[in-house]
Order: sequence, then structure tokens, then C-alpha cells
Amino acid sequence: MLARVAETIERFGMFVRGQRVGVAVSGGADSVCLLHVLLELAPRWDLQLSVLHVDHRLRGAESDADAQFVSALAKGLGLEIRCHRAEVRDLSLETGDNLEQAARQVRRAFFLGLIQSGVLDWVALGHTRSDQAETVLFRFLRGAGTAGLAGMRPCSAEGLVRPLIQAGRAEVEQFLRDRGIAWRDDSSNRDLSFARNRIRHDLLPALKRDWNPALEGILARAAQVAQDEEDYWRSVVEEAAAGNLVARPPAVLFRADWLAGLNPAVARRVTRAAIQRAKGDLRRIDLQHVEQILELARSHRGEGRRQIPGLEACRSCQWMRLSPPTQEPGDYDLELSAPGPHAAPGAGCEVELELLPPRIDCGYNEREGELLDWGRISGTLRLRNGRPGDRYRPVGHATEASIGALFREAGVPRWERRQWPLLTCGGQIVWVARFGPAAGYAATPESRSVLKVREIRKMPEYFDLKFGRWRPIVIERDSAGRAGGGGL
Repeated sequence: MLARVAETIERFGMFVRGQRVGVAVSGGADSVCLLHVLLELAPRWDLQLSVLHVDHRLRGAESDADAQFVSALAKGLGLEIRCHRAEVRDLSLETGDNLEQAARQVRRAFFLGLIQSGVLDWVALGHTRSDQAETVLFRFLRGAGTAGLAGMRPCSAEGLVRPLIQAGRAEVEQFLRDRGIAWRDDSSNRDLSFARNRIRHDLLPALKRDWNPALEGILARAAQVAQDEEDYWRSVVEEAAAGNLVARPPAVLFRADWLAGLNPAVARRVTRAAIQRAKGDLRRIDLQHVEQILELARSHRGEGRRQIPGLEACRSCQWMRLSPPTQEPGDYDLELSAPGPHAAPGAGCEVELELLPPRIDCGYNEREGELLDWGRISGTLRLRNGRPGDRYRPVGHATEASIGALFREAGVPRWERRQWPLLTCGGQIVWVARFGPAAGYAATPESRSVLKVREIRKMPEYFDLKFGRWRPIVIERDSAGRAGGGGL
């Protein structure tokens, strides 16, 4: 056991000399074994060990006894212990997660908090090869793709390590028996109402008995192969996604025709990257959800939407938008004064007004859509969002046009139209973002005073997978003010 764990630590580069490692100990066989093994191996890397225990408050007196057992164990080994108590049942009701998911989130938040605050460098978890096999089988039955079948990684980028990942549960228990080390059995591990327990106690033993006694090792090796595959695909996805996934917090946008044109294997992985950015994680996301988004992108219909766990996928004018479900923003109608910038609520932009001196030689180098004849504007200038039925005659148009028709012609997606900013005076539309001034209010060479209107949009970002962060993207506009490719 010691040699196997040492080889795992070396192979995956888990520790650097002198690091502080918290060992997650529930009191069960796996975590107790992990603690004793790391205690014996610690001098090789001069590790500073401490014990972490999470009390989920799910089993009453049994939970209390587990906490007391772990505290006594840590004290007997001369190790510092940090205990965390959480009412997981209440959290489950609050979030809608099942008890297993809620407990996992509590543990994860506790462990990562210690790492992110600098208290610890790593947290070691007691997951074994048996756990890996169960995870792969469980995810396969749920319809996971290759990324899901990669199972649990020996080392995570967040600072979680699994030194027992190449050891089986039977080996763990034999190690403890040989050394006369006690552990506690969690009664909830025998509760067949939990799907993972049914896999552990019923399905996997039956498959090993009737099909292949070495199935556990086969599933664990499949996870390692899937991990290697995913590591390779990361660079491919990076190249495909660069500059194409656009962040408009809390949403992520991309072209439907771009996604539909990718190789299916690349498209699935790019879609997962977009989901993760918009949602914050991939919890409850399966292959079927990825395929739903791809189906929407490939559809010959230009409009549509899909609901997946925690997100809404919308398509409009060849653009796709992934965003958390949000309440439709309300109308706004604001009185303006010039000069000055004015935020357009929910539109992700500001409208800046600047009065130019009388008889100024504008040179008309500014885009025509930015200049209004201030002398023709009488009354209060107001900034509001577009409403159904809005019409006006932009410069260059012979007749009035529906703003909705202008949106469709310019390829403005539906989700941008609702809060689209425009200026009114006396109930008349005098300027619309991107489409410019109304013909009757546009500045001319004879204008004595000019109001310059400028739309300042928040710079969107694209996801740089190479560095794992979002970078600003410049949206180029043509001479008519249209963004390249449509709705951005």
C-alpha cells in the first residue's frame, strides 16, 4: 500500500517538499487509511499534515460519534484538526439538490476555502480505484460523454488530490486489518435509496460476477484513458473557441452557424466550455443537454430556445445565447440633460451627449448617426427602451420604418431588442442606437448647434482557454455602424 501510494504521488506530482496538506477524514476505512499512509510517507516530502472533518448533521448521534472518533484519532496522532458542521438537509431543501449533492457541495466549499485563504496548499481525499469505477459506471448510466467518463482526476487544478486513486477498497481494508487500525462504518453507505449505493452493492458486484471479475480495474483504466483524451482535446478546443465565445455577463454568446460547422467532437467540447462559463459549473449537465444545444444550433429554423439545468439556451439571428434564467427586465424612461453620459438600464451601454459650440466646423468626419440638430429639439430629451410598434424614419430612408424590421434586417438578436436605447422628444423618436437620428432631426451644414450622441457599449470578452480567462474582444463596425457578423 505504501509503495502504491508513493508511486501515485510521484506519477502525478501531487506534492512539493514542505507543503501543508489537509487530510479529509470522515472516519470511514478509506479516509482513515489515507491518513495513516500519508503520515508514514510525509517525511519523504516533509509534509505538514492536519486533519479535516465535516459533520453533515444527517445521522444524529451517529454523526456526533464520527466527529468524536476523528477528533480522538487526530489527537492520538498529534495532528491539528479542523471541524466544520453544516445542516446539509436544510441546504438540500434550499438548493433543490439531493442530499448527496448538497453534502458534496458543503465539503467542497470547506476544503477550497482553506486552500484559497492560504491555510493549506492541498486537501487530500480518500477516493479509491473502487470509487473511480463506481463514478464512471454511474456517469455512463446517466448518459455522460467522454469528459464525464474521465471520472475523478488524481489532481485537480483547485488543489484537491487523491493519493488512493490506484488502490482498491479491499486493499484499503486489508491494510487497516493488518495493522489493527479501527474505523467507523457509515450506515448511510448501506442505504439503497441512494443511486451510488445501488451501484456499489448491487449492480457492480453482479457485473463482476456475471461478466468480468476485473471490471473495477477496467473502468478505472477507462477513466484514465478518457482523462488523457480530454487533456489532448483541450488545445483543440482552445483553438476553436478563441475569439468565438463572447462573454456578456451573465451570458455567453456565439454564432450558431460557427458551432454547427465544427467537427461534432470539437463542437461538444466547445459547448461544454460555454455551459461551464455561463453556469459556473457542469453540475447536472449530461451529454443529452450538450446535444440539445447542438441541435438548436444546427436547426434550419432561425429562432428557438432550450432549457437545460441552470441555463436557458436561446437562438436568434444566427446568434446563440446561454444564460441563467432571469426575469424579463422592465421598461425604462429617463429624463436626460446634456452634456454627460447616461446609462441605459439593462442594455449594457451608456449614451453620451455632447453639445458642440455654435457654428462649429464638425467636418462631418463623425459618423452621420451621431449628430443631431440641437436647434430642432424643443422640450425634454428622454432616453427609453424600444417598445412594440415603435416607428421612425432614419436618415437615408424615404419612409418610416418599424424598428422591429430594422432589427431583423440588421440581425439584432431578440434578447438585445428589449432594452435597446433610443432618444425621444415630445413623444417623437429622434435617435435610435446603431440606426442613427430621425431624418427630421439630423444635423446639417446649416445647423447652428449640434448635439453629438455616442453609444458606449461595455466591451465584451472571449474565453481564452489557453490561459483559462476571458479577454476583451473588439467589435468592428462598418461605415453604417453595423457590428461585424450581426448582433454584437
